[in-house]
Amino acid sequence: MSGAERPVGPVDSTRIPRYAGPATFAQLPRADQVPSTDVAVLGVPFDSGVSYRPGARFGPSHIRTASKLLRPYNPALDVSPFAVQQVVDAGDLAVNPFDIGEAVATIEAAARGFAADGVKLLTLGGDHTIALPLLRAVHAEHGPIGVVHFDAHLDTWDTYFGEPTTHGTPFRRASEEGLLDPARCLHVGIRGPLYTSDDLAQDGVLGFQVIRADDYETGTVASLVAKARHRLGDGPVYVSVDIDVLDPAHAPGTGTPEAGGLTSRELLHTLRGLVGLDIVGADLVEVSPPYDHAEITGIAAAHVAYELLSVLARNRAAD
Repeated sequence: MSGAERPVGPVDSTRIPRYAGPATFAQLPRADQVPSTDVAVLGVPFDSGVSYRPGARFGPSHIRTASKLLRPYNPALDVSPFAVQQVVDAGDLAVNPFDIGEAVATIEAAARGFAADGVKLLTLGGDHTIALPLLRAVHAEHGPIGVVHFDAHLDTWDTYFGEPTTHGTPFRRASEEGLLDPARCLHVGIRGPLYTSDDLAQDGVLGFQVIRADDYETGTVASLVAKARHRLGDGPVYVSVDIDVLDPAHAPGTGTPEAGGLTSRELLHTLRGLVGLDIVGADLVEVSPPYDHAEITGIAAAHVAYELLSVLARNRAAD
């Protein structure tokens, strides 16, 4: 976007009721309605990699519906995320629901296309399988990536039923492929039972440190943000948010819920602490509307996406 161009923001909800506005994320313009784009919100309605509850294929549209509640100014970060960068809704990517390999290839090709145009992606899933092709695309552009992964689960297991590409394996595959900087990766919000006592040790070999959900009980959010920032350092960072990092009280609509998770407030405050890091892309996954109640999960997810866009805006304003 050139300096002379003014970003096109959401429709004015004081003139057009939110429920009557466009069905895009935060009622933003579509990609074909603006001359250039800084950040694209891309939906990937894919859940063929899940191991328990399905339904995340309906996540992008559910998050978009809940996002109609968002407003254009973020007082917590003192930024208007749609005024300092051109954010668009790029629609949904059509991927093969019967062939995981083909779906992954389609996602990677699309992400590489956006990167070639200088567009950052905030991707709405879909299940966590989609993180692997997205990491492949950002690695092709930036080299080894630091990852901050918000999740109840490690997602570094080897296979499920012999299948190496699922929503529980993307970060193992990414590490094995050399996509990640093993000195700059961590999980946030890990909790619940594991398969064996070796799971955490194997995860450490892949390059991940862990901030547990329980650490939010014994420490402060500020101290945990400082720990995360120290780990992520100065290089490119990819942010991956599985909505099940939240306690089921705050996000019931997800595929593999675990008790004892973060509150919405803790997650949003942690995300705001990422301002100043070199964030090169992000995803928000595992929202499963069939298990949601009163849009609780959708609303939380919409606000997570909004905070991520606000962090990108603050970073752009500081450049």
